[in-house]
Amino acid sequence: MIHAVLIFNTSGAPRLTKFYTPLHQSSQTVVQKIFSLVCSRPSGLCNFLDAPELEAFLGPKDDAVGERWQVVYRCYATLYFVFVVDGAESELGILDLIQVFVECLDRTFENVCELDLVFHFDEVHHILAEIIQGGLVLETNVEEIDISVHEAMKARKDSFASANPLSLGGGGPRGSHIKTPIGWLTGKLTGAGTR
Repeated sequence: MIHAVLIFNTSGAPRLTKFYTPLHQSSQTVVQKIFSLVCSRPSGLCNFLDAPELEAFLGPKDDAVGERWQVVYRCYATLYFVFVVDGAESELGILDLIQVFVECLDRTFENVCELDLVFHFDEVHHILAEIIQGGLVLETNVEEIDISVHEAMKARKDSFASANPLSLGGGGPRGSHIKTPIGWLTGKLTGAGTR
């Protein structure tokens, strides 16, 4: 099971934190502890490690004797993508899942950067929710995730345009029939409203 998905920059500032299990301490201390584990590793080592230190934050693993928390991560430019998992997950499978997540972000934001994660956090959480729900992997096909994300973005824009009479898009099916204050004023200024 996936217990947490974290994204933080090389300074340790969290850009996304999603926990699927209850925490025994604050999320900020968990992120700081995981950052200290990940950033202290030399670049030549593998991208996953056992993390018995996380028992204080996430609680002990009682499913099987000797089973420990694992941290699987990848560093892309200035961002660390970190998944905290238990022994039921394959480390290589999680590395592939991180790649799928990054590809989906790249398709949505066209070369995702740290500012995209900051200013579009709702879309980032939506993409993550298309991939993982409740700590379980739902979808790994990048094409299917991309289609779902674009449909949701289109629905959100259409909903906003139809609910906001002052939006500049016309608003879809209802937008052409709505008399907006801006349209009324524009009509008066051009003389169209005097007929």
